[in-house]
Amino acid sequence: MSRKTFMIILRIAAIIILAVVLVPKIVDYLNQPDEEETVIGYNSQTVPAVVSGIIEEGEVTLGEVTQPYQIVEVEIEEGEYAGLFYQIEYGTRQIRNEMILLDVGDKLMVTVSTMPTGDVSVQFTDFYRTDSLVLLLAIFILASVVISGWKGVRSVLGILLSLAVIILIILPGIQEGKDPLMISIFGAFFFMAFSLYLVYGWTVKTHAAVLGSLVALVITGFLAFIFVNHARLTGYGDENMFYISQLTNNNLNVRSLLLAGVLIGTLGVLDDLVISQASAVFELFRNNPELTFKKLFRSAMNIGQDHIAATVNTLVLAYAGAALPMLLLFSFSNVNFTMALNLEFIAEEIVRTMVGSLGLFAAVPITTALSAGIAVKYRNFGKFKTYLGPLNE
Repeated sequence: MSRKTFMIILRIAAIIILAVVLVPKIVDYLNQPDEEETVIGYNSQTVPAVVSGIIEEGEVTLGEVTQPYQIVEVEIEEGEYAGLFYQIEYGTRQIRNEMILLDVGDKLMVTVSTMPTGDVSVQFTDFYRTDSLVLLLAIFILASVVISGWKGVRSVLGILLSLAVIILIILPGIQEGKDPLMISIFGAFFFMAFSLYLVYGWTVKTHAAVLGSLVALVITGFLAFIFVNHARLTGYGDENMFYISQLTNNNLNVRSLLLAGVLIGTLGVLDDLVISQASAVFELFRNNPELTFKKLFRSAMNIGQDHIAATVNTLVLAYAGAALPMLLLFSFSNVNFTMALNLEFIAEEIVRTMVGSLGLFAAVPITTALSAGIAVKYRNFGKFKTYLGPLNE
């Protein structure tokens, strides 16, 4: 059996194992029933429901906003009250988008509450979006496979593995009281390394990319630790952290959770950067095996400089896009720039963006140096070549 055939069989086996082991676990985790909130005879649960009829429509004024409202009948689809019909109000208490109204057949998420007296109250919670998200996911997977072929299949499985590590290892570990930063570093490196090998194979190029990502990850974590402490960030810039702190029975290290978020947020760009840079080095060396380390490093860095400029711009714009409503709010309220800059949730985003970018800056020369050094010395590895694999596939 040739080495190439063996590697194909090994990858197929890994894919089957991933699909058999991880998919059921992720599905079971995501399908866990919501815990009922129980307080002295009061309990509630959020379940899907479908609009069966429109009972009333009109307009209501909330503050200075006049908007349409509806009273509709819905049929509960899951839970204790499945199959029963209730009336709910839409647009009578909260400001809604007047362009989005309910129609018969619309699927919603509603909160069913049982009072201590036994009365049942049903309130609109949100729209049911699972179908739309599943359709989008299917289109994404199809596009990946059609455009990238076998590598597209492996990249989708890599994403699945990443989600599995986050959902089944990192989140439960944090819930159990383990340090969020340490568990995120180990978890992030594990799924990043496995994903790279799954997509790009057991090659010297992949080894160099994995080593480069590990060093860059450690540097990013160190910088995040330094500047989160130097800027005196507490981790409570996100209001969700207050709710998380109240829900956890252990002493959750919120600051470490912030650091973990910085690392995981950088990973998506980091793996693209390191593998692209390693690919550039080994492709240059393949075309000219006589290149010295210095010339190979310099040529690859010319490519890396362009790549990192575009990548950092992408990272900054991604954060700016997510913060657009907040930026718009500041422009309306005429908040003093210095005051805005010192608000914790603003400072968090700045530190997150800058530290992530510095980690990417470090990744390029580190990965380039590792790749160039390995490439020019590869011919001297002797019998170790068998274990390290080819330079590139």
